[in-house]
Amino acid sequence: MGILAIGLEGSANKIGIGIVNEEGEILVNIRHTYVSPPGHGFMPKETAEHHAQHVLPLLTQAFRDSNLNPSDLSCVCYTMGPGMGACLQTVGVVARVIAMMWNKPIVAVNHCVAHIEMGRVVTKADDPIVLYVSGGNTQVISYSMQKYRIFGETLDIAVGNCLDRFARILNLSNDPSPGHNIEQLAKKGSKYIPLPYAVKGMDMSFSGILSYIEKEAKEQLAKGECTPADLCFSLQETIFAMLVEVTERAMAHCGRNQVLIVGGVGCNLRLQEMMQVMVEERGGRLCAMDDRYCIDNGAMIAYTGLLQFKHGQITSIQKATCTQRYRTDHVHVVWRD
Repeated sequence: MGILAIGLEGSANKIGIGIVNEEGEILVNIRHTYVSPPGHGFMPKETAEHHAQHVLPLLTQAFRDSNLNPSDLSCVCYTMGPGMGACLQTVGVVARVIAMMWNKPIVAVNHCVAHIEMGRVVTKADDPIVLYVSGGNTQVISYSMQKYRIFGETLDIAVGNCLDRFARILNLSNDPSPGHNIEQLAKKGSKYIPLPYAVKGMDMSFSGILSYIEKEAKEQLAKGECTPADLCFSLQETIFAMLVEVTERAMAHCGRNQVLIVGGVGCNLRLQEMMQVMVEERGGRLCAMDDRYCIDNGAMIAYTGLLQFKHGQITSIQKATCTQRYRTDHVHVVWRD
């Protein structure tokens, strides 16, 4: 049967369980999402309670769906960070308990690196520039000398957080996600409203754009000068153009011809479309995924943990903790040359 790993992901509002083998075949990849009311974000306490409520039923379902038993596993992997503290701790406790119960090694995984490795195995990307865009992170990354090096990142809030918070201003539903509902509404927009464009070298800033469009939304909607769809369209076009610009600069600097988009915002089809135009003009290839793999999931934790396990990166129970701040470039990527 070979090496099998189970992964537990719960860094934000999704609790996920995945089981993979060493070829990268995904045997199970299930999750449950905490959905807050329209106009509200997800709070740590309520989200952690959601994870505690759903993690054991998901574990049971994972073994049932895969026809496996705990004895078939080689290791237990979990998200060490970054993420929301209460959520990370809830899932971390479960991971430590089942590892001890089943007498299996435990592997602590960096959430950001897991997104990258999931993208590489699913899209067969070789050595791409990585655009990591989610509710908590916005980074442009390239691999070098056993580290994922960050070439550019947000200076304040993440691009996904910018979208989520604007969805609250418009009182859009959080089901299945606020970013998804902005994407759908933006398709109906036709009027472009100029917004601040905040690229500073290789870094980006989104908080000022959010403040500006919040003010414009209240004024222009009240006067009937635009629609919510126009605002969503304008916001997407502006912030996605910023992401494409910085990604292209990283491609030129590193001499790469592939771009891999990972993270929850990465399944936005408009972002993929804009990135595709740029990459094709440079004679390259875009490596993109759908919501099965872009959005937080347990399979990405299992696969990355399996890579670490095969190369001796096993975590002792005493050090199997969680941290809200765990940089992408702090991980020693021993499984790559």
